[in-house]
Amino acid sequence: MMKKKNDASRKAESPSRLIDAKIKGLGDWRGKALSRIRSLIKEADPGVVEEWKWRGVPVWSHDGLICTGETYKNVVKLTFFKGASLKDPARLFNSSLDGNARRAIDIHEGEEVDESAFKALVRQAVALNSSGKSKPSKKAKS
Repeated sequence: MMKKKNDASRKAESPSRLIDAKIKGLGDWRGKALSRIRSLIKEADPGVVEEWKWRGVPVWSHDGLICTGETYKNVVKLTFFKGASLKDPARLFNSSLDGNARRAIDIHEGEEVDESAFKALVRQAVALNSSGKSKPSKKAKS
C-alpha cells in the first residue's frame, strides 16, 4: 500500500520537480504555456533559480525575484516583481499596470508571447536585480 506524501516530504522535493509536476498536472494549454515560458526564462538566464512559493506558485529568481508563473482557469499570469522599472517596447505587459512596482503578462488560450521581447524582459529584470537598484516610483519623486 502506498502512502500519500506528507507536507514534510513535499517540502523536501526540489522546486524544479514540483514545477514539472504542476505542468504535467495541468494537462492542457496552461501547462504547455507555462512550460514554454519556463524554457524561455532558462534560455534568457541560464543561471536562473527555480523556487516554489506561496503554496504552489513557480517563481524564478536571480539575485532577487524575477517573476512568478501563476495558473488560473482562463489565464497563465507572469508577474514581474520590478516590472514597472523595466523597458517594455513590445508592450508585453498587459495586466497589473497601475502598481508602483509589479507588472504582469496574462497569456490566454491560443496566445503566443513574443519570445525575443520576453527574454529581453527577463534579462533586464536580472540586470536590475544584480545592480541592486530599482527606479523610484513616481510617487516617491516629489
